[in-house]
Amino acid sequence: MTAHQYALPAEFLTTPLAHRGYHDRAAGRPENSRAAFVAAIAAGYGIELDVQRSRDNQPMVFHDYDMARLTGTPGAIQTRSADELAEIRLSGTDEQIPTLLEVLELVAGRVPLLIEIKDQDGAMGPNTGPLEKAVAAALDGYEGPVALMSFNPYSVAALAQYAPHLPRGLTTEAYEGEDTRLVPATRRAELREISDFDRVGASFISHQASDLARARVGELKAAGVPVLCWTIRSPEEEARARAIADNITFEGYAAAQPAT
Repeated sequence: MTAHQYALPAEFLTTPLAHRGYHDRAAGRPENSRAAFVAAIAAGYGIELDVQRSRDNQPMVFHDYDMARLTGTPGAIQTRSADELAEIRLSGTDEQIPTLLEVLELVAGRVPLLIEIKDQDGAMGPNTGPLEKAVAAALDGYEGPVALMSFNPYSVAALAQYAPHLPRGLTTEAYEGEDTRLVPATRRAELREISDFDRVGASFISHQASDLARARVGELKAAGVPVLCWTIRSPEEEARARAIADNITFEGYAAAQPAT
């Protein structure tokens, strides 16, 4: 196994990462919103966020492929321009869908920033490039701890082309849920065993918390690969995950801060 020369910064192993920001809809802080990111910074947490592509190839900070759940407006986010998306409110708040550039200006290097590039192929295949290139352009000149990751290894390979100086990793899981059935079975088997790790020059994984006991995860950890995990929702889950994982992505409670 060849170590990737651009290692994950130490902050990503010590500072808990707030999943889609430190969000709380009841408090007016929906997921992947400016308010959720401000709250994470104030609490001293790192930030994990998701990036999707607008119709005009702008990186938008948004998780779902369809806007209905988070905005009440149905339709694929890729069918709207960045300007159009900026006018859409996150349900029940005055928060808008932010661009990645806006979030980078807000965070300004104050906390670690873990950016997940959502699969744009639809089946974890090679139809990638525009979003990864746009993310790399947005990050040009950004100062602060940042790392990139994706479930799609082809996306991670594209990041190696467009942002070779930034640490990149694979988001990984058991691929047993209904939401993974669009991915062909043979491809799911490859992804499940993290077989693309060396090929794409990854330097870390962020693995499904309930699947951390997988042998392949243990192999990578034994080889010195940092293991992050998702998504932790209680102190009890956190304690179990930390027996294996180096750090957590969490939501719905206040994760423990590292001792100083």
